[in-house]
Amino acid sequence: MARLLPTMNLYSSNARWKWFVLAASVFISIGSIYYTNILVNQLKEQEKQQIQLYAKTLEFTVNQNDASSENINFITQEILFQNNSIPIIITDEREKVIDYRNLKLKDQWPAVQKERYLINEIEVMKGTYEPIRISLKDNGEEFAVQYVYYKNSFLLAQLIAYPYIQLSVIAIFAFISYLAFNYSKEAEQNRLWVGLAKETAHQLGTPLSSLMAWVEVMREDPDLKNRNIAEELEKDIRKLTIVTERFSSIGSVPVLKQENVVTLINNVVNYLRPRLSSKVRIDVYTLSDNINAYVHAPLFEWVLENLCKNAVDAMSSSGNIAIKILRGSEGKVLIDISDTGKGIPRSKIAMVFNPGFTTKKRGWGLGLTLAKRIIEIYHKGKIFVKSSEENQGTTFRIILNASLGYSQPDNKA
Repeated sequence: MARLLPTMNLYSSNARWKWFVLAASVFISIGSIYYTNILVNQLKEQEKQQIQLYAKTLEFTVNQNDASSENINFITQEILFQNNSIPIIITDEREKVIDYRNLKLKDQWPAVQKERYLINEIEVMKGTYEPIRISLKDNGEEFAVQYVYYKNSFLLAQLIAYPYIQLSVIAIFAFISYLAFNYSKEAEQNRLWVGLAKETAHQLGTPLSSLMAWVEVMREDPDLKNRNIAEELEKDIRKLTIVTERFSSIGSVPVLKQENVVTLINNVVNYLRPRLSSKVRIDVYTLSDNINAYVHAPLFEWVLENLCKNAVDAMSSSGNIAIKILRGSEGKVLIDISDTGKGIPRSKIAMVFNPGFTTKKRGWGLGLTLAKRIIEIYHKGKIFVKSSEENQGTTFRIILNASLGYSQPDNKA
């Protein structure tokens, strides 16, 4: 069963923090919208009551023939003229405009433009609220009808839009925070990878120098001279030297060269075969012995070794590994590495390249993460799980570029 190392709690904790920030943003947004809606409804009700009072006052004023002029003036000044915020239009029963207030209508407009503007406003007001009916009477009998159309005041319209503007601001802030968080985490991981790789290369340098000296001593020993021990040790020293070079390349921009991928893969396979169990078979399949791609040979060989060793572990040191090399379309080179191991559960496939993911009891879970960085960041290619079935096996696919679509850096790895 796959596991995640305890050292990855930092990443899972960061992920939990991201979800917490998202949940808090949603909670604040919903709370803000809910509370603002309460205020909006209260203000709507107040404006509705104000317009109803306006309409009743207008109706009362028009129908009161015996009221004193002082009362009429008081009603007009204290009620009718006090509405200086709610847009209204008064029409007759045929929707001919009689009066209007608080509209953005300019005096210099021609009559046709004013009429068109008022008609459009009436349609808007119809869609907002039901008009208020005013009955005009003479001696108690209705002889005409007027209607008061109205819509939300500018203040109320702003208040309605406010929570959505606030929600947009919160969403933009959350998105920027998310990008900044991811960037800082990625930068921190990059520094960690580079520091770890450089320190490893540095630490390997001292014992390598010592081993090279001891090999020379063994060559001069007559008891060991004909036993090929020094030659075998020298092979492993060369391999360690390559490993050191690989670690030194992490953090630098490697210069890619056009290499024969078939030759590189065969070199890796020939090195691994005598060092693996006799029950493990590695076969290389290709339609051509000359398939070129732009790679950094030491780093690419490292990726291939990691994939092959993972395959051996997945097969419990018994099974078949098949490496297929193909020319793809659009200047691509495809490499499939298949094994007959235990496979990867579907729920775990998306996690295999995450730092700390491993199926080994003593694994660090860094091999596939490094492989992904090397192929996708340094080689501008792709690596992914092409297919996997439990107890059937897994196939990884690497996609390399047969030609470069970007300029090479001048510095050397």
